[in-house]
Amino acid sequence: MEKSFSVPALSLAQSPTHISGKKPSKSQTNRNWFLFTFLIFLIHVPIFDSFSQEKEEDVSKLFRDETPLDLKLGFSFKDIKKSDKEQAVSQEWLYYKDKSGEWDSLEVELFARGNFRKDHCFFTPLKIKISKKERKGTIFKGNKTLKLVMPCQNNKTADDLTIKEYMIYKMYEEVSPYHFHTRLVNLSITDRSGKQGKTYEIKAFLIEDDSKIADRFEATLRKDIQLNPFRFKDTVSIRQDFFQFMIGNTDWSTVVQHNIAVMQLTNKDYIPLCYDFDMSGLVNAPYAVVNPLIPINSVTERYYWGVCRDESLFKNTREYYLSIENNIWDAYGKVSPSLSPNEQENTKKFLTAYFDILKDDRKFRDNIFSNCRK
Repeated sequence: MEKSFSVPALSLAQSPTHISGKKPSKSQTNRNWFLFTFLIFLIHVPIFDSFSQEKEEDVSKLFRDETPLDLKLGFSFKDIKKSDKEQAVSQEWLYYKDKSGEWDSLEVELFARGNFRKDHCFFTPLKIKISKKERKGTIFKGNKTLKLVMPCQNNKTADDLTIKEYMIYKMYEEVSPYHFHTRLVNLSITDRSGKQGKTYEIKAFLIEDDSKIADRFEATLRKDIQLNPFRFKDTVSIRQDFFQFMIGNTDWSTVVQHNIAVMQLTNKDYIPLCYDFDMSGLVNAPYAVVNPLIPINSVTERYYWGVCRDESLFKNTREYYLSIENNIWDAYGKVSPSLSPNEQENTKKFLTAYFDILKDDRKFRDNIFSNCRK
């Protein structure tokens, strides 16, 4: 977040050497002018924090390692689709490879998750609940619940779509401290609906529960309120708005808190926590559709969906993104080699177009500043 500094006006006439009545030396005068100039610099120049550096102890072991985790899981796909999201479908064994490369296991409860994907996808997104007894002494320690994101359909583009959404979460880590931790997974998943199980080898990723973010910031999740978007912390909110524009996402809203969780800090600030990016233009899933309220025809067309704020805040946010451009490209570069060559080229072009907009005054005005929600 931007740091603002408030310092009293300083003049040479108020310096300690003048209070004593003695004439300051030339070196003392130079030092005073240097101090004066430096303080003015602090007042007028925004300083941008780097959010990517977290204390290791604040991150559970599961998410400290970016190496894909090998998992095996089996259950009835049919039962999951028929289930109530509030009730566990069954207790199953989740198998995982430990650091030595050996398979270990723990018993978990499975819940169906999501609305659109539950009804339209072959693979139903899951919430995994792990008892304290089961997770104790494992890499899952500290994670009572986890979200498991899988591809929608079982086809040749499935893995690319999952990896691109995972990549978006990793890029957002460079934008805001208020992000979800994720871990890429090599998943062997078995459908036990029939007499003979059928196994699929897919890419997936785990997302920490939003309660873990709240714990990190000693904050409170507010699921009981509907906020006016202007009550969110402005710098955090507008950086998130720019990010949604960057990835070409229209499946979100701070106005009605769609795909946005609300967290309240101890100082009473409200923070938006964004998630679910599969409908974005960067992912460009075959099932992705544009928000019907937005006048574009394809998710690969960008449209700024953030609310209007003070022009200076737009200017500072533009500068902020340009200052962390290399960080975002670094996060992209760590994941993009896992994509097919064609998707590497497409995603690179899509991101480049975003920074081209930021670097051009006219494009920035027409595509972002003048297009905000009034």
